[in-house]
Amino acid sequence: MIDAVATDSSSTPSNEKPRRARRTRMTGAERRQQLLEIGRTLFAAKGFEGTSVEEIAAKAGVSKPVVYEHFGGKEGLYAVVVDREMRRLLDMVTGSLTAGHPRELCEQAAFALLDYIEEYTDGFRILVRDSPIPQSTGSFASLISDIATQVEDILGREFKNRGFDAKLAPLYAQALVGMVALTGQWWLDVRRPKKAEVAAHLVNLAWHGLDGLEPKPRLIGHRKS
Repeated sequence: MIDAVATDSSSTPSNEKPRRARRTRMTGAERRQQLLEIGRTLFAAKGFEGTSVEEIAAKAGVSKPVVYEHFGGKEGLYAVVVDREMRRLLDMVTGSLTAGHPRELCEQAAFALLDYIEEYTDGFRILVRDSPIPQSTGSFASLISDIATQVEDILGREFKNRGFDAKLAPLYAQALVGMVALTGQWWLDVRRPKKAEVAAHLVNLAWHGLDGLEPKPRLIGHRKS
């Protein structure tokens, strides 16, 4: 027995077909943003090689040519995603350096990186992967170098005040920022201890390590070169 489907003859005349719901068409800017968000999620989960244009298009509910139209292909989409994340991280770190005391500046820099990892986890996962294509903003290593440059001036002033060679400030800046970045990668997976505690320990190691610096450090092992 076939169930009959009731219709409202008063609202739908017998000689007219029921109207379909009209779909709202995205603007070009809205479609581009949608593709960027979908690509960001897929690249974070599967990496560049594991993500296909077909999958990106399917998630967006469009055909492959739409992806090519906006980005020229997967490479173009990936490059834009990476560039956006690198600029976001750099802006968060440099924008955080507002305190006057060097130790608080170290805290602000550590918090900025950990904040980015916590708030933009997908973006950080993308950045720490080895990129198969060049980006206009460079690699993650070059980004860390850019952040370290912001720290150089802070360390340079401290070195002068303590009678150390200020020319070595860039080396120490790279070491300190690299320490925070690598710790951030580890914390991304374990999420323990809490963010504030991680920041406190990072600054503890960095600050008291700097506090106990020797003006002319020496090696104690047999190897000298």
